[in-house]
Amino acid sequence: MDINSQVSSQDKIAHTRRPRKLTKSHTAATFTLPDGMTYKIVATNKTSPQLSQHVLKHANSREVTVLKRNDPFLTHAMDSSELDLELTTYASKKLEVERMPPVDTLAAPKLCSTRLQHIIDLLKTDGMVDKGDIIKNLEYSISVLDTLYIEETKRLFDDDDALNEVEPDAVPSEVRDWLAQTFTKSQTGTRVQGERPKFKSVAQAVRAGLMVDRLYRRMSSCGSESAVEPPTPVAKILKDVDQWSFNVFDLDEHSGGNSLRYMGYELIRSQGLISKLRINGNHLDNFLTALQVGYSKYSNPYHNLIHGADVAQTVYALLQISGLMKWLTDIEIFATIIAALIHDYEHTGTTNNFHIMSRTSLAMLYNDRAVLENHHLSAAFELMKSEDKNILSGLKAEEYREFRSLVIDMVLATDMSGHFQQIKNMRSMLSCAENIEKSKALSLILHTADISHPSKPWVVHKRWTDNLIEEFFKQGDREKVLGIACSPLCDRQTTLVEKSQIGFITIIVEPSFNVLGDMMEKLVAVLQNNNTLVDSGTQAHTILEDVEAEASQLNHIKSTNLKSLSMKEVAMVKHWEVCLAENRKKWKELAGVEDDPPEKSDDRNNNANSTNSRSTNRDTLN
Repeated sequence: MDINSQVSSQDKIAHTRRPRKLTKSHTAATFTLPDGMTYKIVATNKTSPQLSQHVLKHANSREVTVLKRNDPFLTHAMDSSELDLELTTYASKKLEVERMPPVDTLAAPKLCSTRLQHIIDLLKTDGMVDKGDIIKNLEYSISVLDTLYIEETKRLFDDDDALNEVEPDAVPSEVRDWLAQTFTKSQTGTRVQGERPKFKSVAQAVRAGLMVDRLYRRMSSCGSESAVEPPTPVAKILKDVDQWSFNVFDLDEHSGGNSLRYMGYELIRSQGLISKLRINGNHLDNFLTALQVGYSKYSNPYHNLIHGADVAQTVYALLQISGLMKWLTDIEIFATIIAALIHDYEHTGTTNNFHIMSRTSLAMLYNDRAVLENHHLSAAFELMKSEDKNILSGLKAEEYREFRSLVIDMVLATDMSGHFQQIKNMRSMLSCAENIEKSKALSLILHTADISHPSKPWVVHKRWTDNLIEEFFKQGDREKVLGIACSPLCDRQTTLVEKSQIGFITIIVEPSFNVLGDMMEKLVAVLQNNNTLVDSGTQAHTILEDVEAEASQLNHIKSTNLKSLSMKEVAMVKHWEVCLAENRKKWKELAGVEDDPPEKSDDRNNNANSTNSRSTNRDTLN
């Protein structure tokens, strides 16, 4: 029996809403659903070559079951080929949308594409296109894409729900059973190897990809986004976390002494890293809480959890102010934030020189080389190995290696004994900025942030200075008890605080920020000039990053380096220059020292290489 005889035998029930129940004498059944679509079920022992391309075939035992969908828009008044030709001509020649097919019909996507191409061709040839016609066609296109999205995502994720939406009376029970057995997940089995999911449009692929990503992030984060919920006053303060004038002491006061915990969580959350890097939120909270305990171990006036939060915020602000945040991958951003948070973990409140001279167990363990910095790293990574504090469990092996290497480089670079060499090396690299390694650039950012309090507003800088000097004096007291030489700036009886800060700003901090500012401007210039991806990445740039703004959340699949930044995005205001000048002036007033005349101020950086000053400041900051 051919398809024509099957169809004709059922003409009498072709448009009924409730078809007769199938019996052995029936070879076909037709029914109409509430959506206006007519469906024909045909049972035959062999496949007919005359079946239309809109007929879906599904093998069931020895029979072939055919589901045919007739569009009400495709009338029987003309041959389907003639209708297709007329519609295509209409879509490719006209601009009105009145005769375009309904958005939920099979013809809509193809004719929509034809119409948009027609409009593009007119615009390219300077043809006259009415703005109103463009708007109407775009609105029609949006409706078509939305319809496709709804249909496709239901098919992908809600097979059972889609079947349940069909009214019980709309199809016979055996038809429902057949649909359930054939099209729901319980009967689909495994996908054939090599078979790929098919999408009717790029928009569907984008939307479906976003949906999958959201579902995955929700499951992998295990509700982690709400693991740390800051109180309202804290949340209000953290809104300004990217501002240079941020006052970390206010944060610590309003957070009940939990500034590091809330700061760390906010920086990681703000970049979407919890979901992108599959970080368990409870583990992150446990890790940050443990960091606070470690920072408080020796009750240091300066090297405490507030300092850790302050340095992390300063690093974040520098990356945002310069625009270099967009130069970094998710792993690099995560490593930079964690390095800043842990850079002084379990600091003893004494300098490296104190450990070496007093022959402490840490000095013995690390052979007098970057004693504290090595301990900060080792202790922090041990902390991250704990099951309930493991924030790295979601990283792949290569991601973990990259993360660990970068964190180690950055924290070791905070050893002040390498300050002048670090500054010298970066100055030499500025002549060929495109060759600056990310690890070197990020290391300088963290190192400069670590000594940045003189570049902050006076009220913040003065408080940090008082805390630091008190910590130095406590070390001096211990040195006197141990009978070893008192380190510079550590003797309560002889230290001149005002003059020490003038020298610290002039010889250490200001030159560091000058080099840092030059480095950031050079890097941004390189990115602007390239106008392409810098350094080929290990992963392909994906369409999801360019089609929708939402896709910016899918950074776990972005390429290793990002596209160049626009000039507007990287306009950099060096807020620290004003603060440095004002703070130095205040210290000179307190010390009774006259301010430098303009010509001497211009040459100040040339005087920063004094050997005596170099050794004095280097020894007192670690």
